[in-house]
Amino acid sequence: MRLKIYNGQVITSNTIIKNGSLLVEDGKIIEVSSSNIDVPDAVELDAKGQYISPGFIDIHIHGGGGYDFMDNTIEAFLGVAELHVKHGTTAMLPTTLSCEKSDLLETIRIYEVANKLNRKGSQFMGIHIEGPYFAMNQRGAQDPRYIRDPDPAEYREILSTSKSIKRWSAAPERNGAIEFGTYMIQHGVLPAIAHTDAIYEDVIEAFNNGYTLATHFYSAMSGVTRRNAFRYAGVIESAYLIDDMDVEIIADGIHLPKPLLQLIYKIKGWQRTALITDAMRAAGMPPGESILGSKRDGMKVIVEDGVAKTPDRESFAGSVATFDRLVRTMVQVAEVPLIEVIRMASETPARIMKMEKKGVLKKGNDADIVIFDENVHIAAAIVIGEIVYTNT
Repeated sequence: MRLKIYNGQVITSNTIIKNGSLLVEDGKIIEVSSSNIDVPDAVELDAKGQYISPGFIDIHIHGGGGYDFMDNTIEAFLGVAELHVKHGTTAMLPTTLSCEKSDLLETIRIYEVANKLNRKGSQFMGIHIEGPYFAMNQRGAQDPRYIRDPDPAEYREILSTSKSIKRWSAAPERNGAIEFGTYMIQHGVLPAIAHTDAIYEDVIEAFNNGYTLATHFYSAMSGVTRRNAFRYAGVIESAYLIDDMDVEIIADGIHLPKPLLQLIYKIKGWQRTALITDAMRAAGMPPGESILGSKRDGMKVIVEDGVAKTPDRESFAGSVATFDRLVRTMVQVAEVPLIEVIRMASETPARIMKMEKKGVLKKGNDADIVIFDENVHIAAAIVIGEIVYTNT
């Protein structure tokens, strides 16, 4: 089947083509044009003057639609994918939380099954393991029962079970974390800095050993600290100082307010900034009580003011953002040009995770496409050339 998407504003890597069109065949983009391509045998999709954009790529997401990947059910995996594709996410990395090794291995097993059945939602692009090798003081909403140093026997066993593990977030100052990062790189897994009290010297060593991404930048990580009266730069300052360090941000306007969003953009630019939802099960659901993590032993939270909070309301306990909200916030609140926001939503995460055929609308790339209006309301989502959602 050939699919022609026409009468839209096509967002490419460096421009917006007015009245442009795309031609898709066998899941790939075969032509991008500044005019209406004449293809008599194609199925046609009229963009109605709206934006035609690369699909959004979420490299850090836990759940949505009432489901969490840690529920360890096929229904949960498919439910999350189907909820978020309606909000423009065409590819995602299902993300875990700190847990027992047996639970993690079961999550990986369920992922492998669900990946083969996923036909109506965002495409699964591998697993992101978040924890349990974290700093206890920066654990955030991660369960303290499981926080510990990297265990070589454990992480080697886990990696041996699946080729689907693509990134693993850890605190680089923990005993054995540098060796852990080196092992990850050797096996094609991206180690990322997260939930950490590291100082600049720790970060430099970690970066030189493969930790090139800062997980949910600003959240659960150190800034300037004092030790024995001396000041030390933390992870936040280190990520700014290291030009080639990538950062991912929860751009919901709550985890990071306008001044911080603008500061990140000013220093790191679209080239080194990826948007993520870090969404938990309450994304796409009404406000009220919810659970962070698995239904079996997750943490109760309260969803209000557009974010999940701990029951005492002392801290945030998770994001309920969808990707369209991130794009809207970056454009309307942070005042970043749309074309650069889209690159943060697609091109940058694709580069970080080495998704070589995604993130840009160009000939030969995967046909992952979203259509949205000026307020970033999603009109259609196409995943590998298949129309999986339309808002008609």
